[in-house]
Amino acid sequence: MANEEDDPVVQEIEVYLAKSLAEKLYLFQYPVRPASMTYDDIPHLSAKIKPKQQKVELEMAIDTLNPNYCRSKGEQIALNVDGACADETSTYSSKLMDKQTFCSSQTTSNTSRYAAALYRQGELHLTPLHGILQLRPSFSYLDKADAKHREREAANEAGDSSQDEAEEDVKQITVRFSRPESEQARQRRVQSYEFLQKKHAEEPWVHLHYYGLRDSRSEHERQYLLCQGSSGAENTELVKSPSEYLMMLMPPSQEEEKDKPVAPSNVLSMAQLRTLPLADQIKILMKNVKVMPFANLMSLLGPSVDSVAVLRGIQKVAMLVQGNWVVKSDILYPKDSSSPHSGVPAEVLCRGRDFVMWKFTQSRWVVRKEVAAVTKLCTEDVKDFLEHMAVVRINKGWEFILPYDGEFIKKHPDVVQRQHMLWTGIQAKLEKVYNLVKEAMPKKPDGQSGPVGLVSGDQRVQVAKRQAQQNHALLERELQRRKEQLQASAVLPGVRIKEEPMSEEGEDEEEREAEDEEPMDTSPGSGLHGGLANGLPAGRAAGGDSFNGHPPSGSAGSPVARELRAFVQATFQKQFVLTLSELKRLFNLHLASLPPGHMLFSGISDRMLQDTVLAAGCKQILVPFPPQTAASPDEQKVFALWESGDISDQHRQVLLEIFSKNYRVRRNMIQARLTQECGEDLSKQEVDKVLKDCCVSYGGMWYLKGTVQS
Repeated sequence: MANEEDDPVVQEIEVYLAKSLAEKLYLFQYPVRPASMTYDDIPHLSAKIKPKQQKVELEMAIDTLNPNYCRSKGEQIALNVDGACADETSTYSSKLMDKQTFCSSQTTSNTSRYAAALYRQGELHLTPLHGILQLRPSFSYLDKADAKHREREAANEAGDSSQDEAEEDVKQITVRFSRPESEQARQRRVQSYEFLQKKHAEEPWVHLHYYGLRDSRSEHERQYLLCQGSSGAENTELVKSPSEYLMMLMPPSQEEEKDKPVAPSNVLSMAQLRTLPLADQIKILMKNVKVMPFANLMSLLGPSVDSVAVLRGIQKVAMLVQGNWVVKSDILYPKDSSSPHSGVPAEVLCRGRDFVMWKFTQSRWVVRKEVAAVTKLCTEDVKDFLEHMAVVRINKGWEFILPYDGEFIKKHPDVVQRQHMLWTGIQAKLEKVYNLVKEAMPKKPDGQSGPVGLVSGDQRVQVAKRQAQQNHALLERELQRRKEQLQASAVLPGVRIKEEPMSEEGEDEEEREAEDEEPMDTSPGSGLHGGLANGLPAGRAAGGDSFNGHPPSGSAGSPVARELRAFVQATFQKQFVLTLSELKRLFNLHLASLPPGHMLFSGISDRMLQDTVLAAGCKQILVPFPPQTAASPDEQKVFALWESGDISDQHRQVLLEIFSKNYRVRRNMIQARLTQECGEDLSKQEVDKVLKDCCVSYGGMWYLKGTVQS
């Protein structure tokens, strides 16, 4: 308050808003000149404007009589620009640089806060500016001089060339026809810099007449800077509070908001991301990052998020590879999409990328050429797959981008086991699609994640010695066990212990029986390569006689056997005919859908699965495969549901007997045999139903399901 009293109001000035020239008033800013020389004193020879671009050109005379003017330099410039001959097109008709051109440029695109003020008789009249232009000297005459110089040089070179030639050499002319322009190409052309420059150049100039400061026309136009009628309707806008008046006169700047970079439409900030449901957060993060350890994912989602819910959500959008999570292929390549490089559909891309992911479950290294040879995809697509999850190493190949996460493997064995089952199903599908040959690869020791290294001769000898010692200890224990059985038979009357010879043949028989009782080898090591499965070493995933430390449960009345039989019965009620390989694949998928700790995770052997199939009312069909077949032993074991309880059981049994003697059969033979055995003419619909239940058609022949070799 004290400062306001010390600074009293000396005078109050009425402010008026004049609008007569509001859409026509421009402010020209000329280059700085001495105070004694004003631009109004210089004759303006011509003026022109391009209204749409707000571009102005002014020609001003140069005082050639001024003592500071260099006449020789002016003559040299005129000679360079126009040459020795002067005509109507000459820039300087007096053969002297006697004028200068000024060209305008916009200082700001927003002139709403600028106004021209005129103070008269205690009143301040404001007129909004429509534009502010800065005038700078134009040196286009130098371009014209360069063009003249090039023309003279070209003429001299043409004069120096040989004039003795009677006629010019024949030159080949290439004729090209332009293709019709597409809509996308037209839009790109319209938005290009060259097109905009050409469009600006095509706008015609509007010539203006310049009036000086003291001209009567200028004085007349200057009157429009005054508000017409101090109390008229034009001033109603100023009948406002001081704050509203200042807001109108000086609106807040919007340039800062315009200058802020706009984020792409597919980018979310972390604040926006955390407003989404947890499943969407996980999906967006994995889709952008591609590969991530579980610990990093938890840190991005925040400390308040439940890890169990995250584990449940991550398995829907990602697969486990070497203890790290890699986004699923169908998330990156949704249905109905295609490759931007080759146009390959999304289904083929997903299959190729799954192959690359599966290769990384086996080894730390992948070779690009090997992937391209198997998947038959172009180099760009394969490179995209590898760049998602690996880094290239010179002379080595592509290495998985993250280190092996053993901590996650140890902390979440149930998740690892479920992912292992999923990878087994994917492996079986890849082997069938890409027609890969199964190889018995040596499994790596527990915890090894890199490629197998070279082993020296001494190391091989030491390994052989250790194996011999272990085998000797096993034989000693087996001998002791048999002695104890013999002693027990002497104590218990009526009990006979069958003694089997300890010959090599007997040992081989025991080994074969032990092999039959081993659990199903569901690790990828039994397929294409040995090594890591989902970050779990193959030796730990498939080795031994149990899963997760639990012995196999095989008694017919046990809960495990009942649960397994229920699965087998439900499966054959849908499929009717299955190979052992396909049944194992379906069983692995069934295991992956079960909750962690389910009783079926205790370990199911191949023999137990086959016994359950036979006990469930199915029969094995001994299909006579051709000698050159590429089918594996599991693919040659075919089982079929013999009785399902419907009216088609007899028809299916006749069909299965046909295929027990024939690998492939024609339809007319099947229909004739059915008519002969059933004693009635079957309709086409009945035959189609039986064939659909049990067979597939390929090349005009019919095969049992799972037995056709393409």
